[in-house]
Amino acid sequence: MSRSVGTCCTLDLKRIAMDKKLRVAVPVVTTGEAKGVKTQGGILEVVLRQVEVECLPGDIPDHITVPVDEMLVGDAIRVADLQKGLGDKVLLLDDPTAVICHVVVPKAEEEVKPAAEAGAEAAGEPEVIKKGKATEEGEEAEASEKPEKSEKREKREK
Repeated sequence: MSRSVGTCCTLDLKRIAMDKKLRVAVPVVTTGEAKGVKTQGGILEVVLRQVEVECLPGDIPDHITVPVDEMLVGDAIRVADLQKGLGDKVLLLDDPTAVICHVVVPKAEEEVKPAAEAGAEAAGEPEVIKKGKATEEGEEAEASEKPEKSEKREKREK
């Protein structure tokens, strides 16, 4: 059932049976700072920010809290790890092997060249890119193109 409220909004009303299970998405919230971030220079990467659960309407959690304090570089928390804290009333529907979050080593960034080196490279001659597969094949292709070009010129002149 939909009702128009004002001129720009609609309101959808649904009747929910309190004795029938629902499927809903629940947000995942990480708490704390991982040891792998503090001591090992890692980065905490959150892969899934919500999970789908099935439960009765009265048992729907506001969010699922994931403590990450004890995680080191290479550690991961998966969907299956969350089920323990939810009990029997809430069933997780996502793939149990899906990663919620993990601590990874940051990728090395390319070193920035000093301005003097960058300017010297830019001032040099541009790189010439040759057509053809190889030098010998390229020369043969140029030789075969010359007669065709001269024939075209002769036709134009006539």
